[in-house]
Amino acid sequence: MVINLISGEKKALLRFLFLYLGSSFILILIIAFFYYENEKKLYADLIKSNMNYEVSLLSSKIIYAHMTNSDFDPSLLLKNKKYKMALYNVNKEKILGNLVHKIDFDLSFRKHGNNYVLTDDSALGHLGVYYITLEEHSYTNKVEHLQIEIFIFFSSIYFFVTLLAFYLAKLFIAPIKEERIKLNNFIKDSTHELNTPLTAIVMSIQNDNLSTKQIQRIRISAKRISDIYKDLRYLFLENNDEKKDSIDLDLSILIKEQVESLAPQIKQKKINVILDLESTLYKIKQEDFERLFLNLLNNAIKYNKIEGKISVILKNNTLSIEDSGIGINKDKIKDIFKRYYRATSEQGGFGIGLSIVERICEEYSINIQVKSEEKIGTIFTLKL
Repeated sequence: MVINLISGEKKALLRFLFLYLGSSFILILIIAFFYYENEKKLYADLIKSNMNYEVSLLSSKIIYAHMTNSDFDPSLLLKNKKYKMALYNVNKEKILGNLVHKIDFDLSFRKHGNNYVLTDDSALGHLGVYYITLEEHSYTNKVEHLQIEIFIFFSSIYFFVTLLAFYLAKLFIAPIKEERIKLNNFIKDSTHELNTPLTAIVMSIQNDNLSTKQIQRIRISAKRISDIYKDLRYLFLENNDEKKDSIDLDLSILIKEQVESLAPQIKQKKINVILDLESTLYKIKQEDFERLFLNLLNNAIKYNKIEGKISVILKNNTLSIEDSGIGINKDKIKDIFKRYYRATSEQGGFGIGLSIVERICEEYSINIQVKSEEKIGTIFTLKL
């Protein structure tokens, strides 16, 4: 998944990666350190245990040879490739062995250089041996091998963490980028949407004597600008959390007024509007219902065909608006209420009308349903 980011998003991504990978590196380093120290201690304990076993075995052989007056060849001990060793008398003088460094007889187990040395007095003077000393030579190799294993293992973990960090960063950035693109498109579309009626107004007032057609065009354009402004104000400027001053309104009267206000647009497309309304009282703020109905009616006009039909029915606390327009693809119906979403680019608009409709319906607990078939038309049904 490739994501092209702007400067601000790149900085946010880099900060996230720096904090995530930096903290992960420190955590992994701490874990690796304690694991390494623990394994080293286990190696040392194992080595001490093995050396104690070897010394005990050697001491037993010495005592047995002395007690049974049997032969004991200490030179065989020097052939042990795993350890260096030496035998000492009561004066701590070396009798036999291949250890060359000075031995500290006060410490039974100690580290000398990179190796461990064990001194044992369990021979008890048999055959003149009072001290047995062993020096191992495998600890350094084991520790080096441990370091390599830890480096490979924890490097692999950090590599995986790095991949995970980039994946998570993309997951976090993707919706932000998507919203930015939607907002950019919204700005472009809204600019175009405002420019269209403004251009119509400017062109219509070029002459001092305006014709009926020019006046009608100005009215349509001014109404369109007013509707856009109201939608934008509702969506971005009004505090919709404030309590609404709702009153019982006769929706049939409001519907007739709003249909009349859109008469120029209806006439321009030669649309036949059929009203079947019964008096219905509903507690709602007038501006909210007008905004709700106008957005649905505007869409019914905008996406309708020339000489099409719109049917508005208000009965049994149910309002339905049916048009004979282009319809909506079934796969897109679930997305039409998303902000900035446009199911088609055939007509103008910038994808906030139905988002406003859904918000108002949620606020007043109005159930809204949509049925649509491409090239046949769309029905919005509101259960009040």
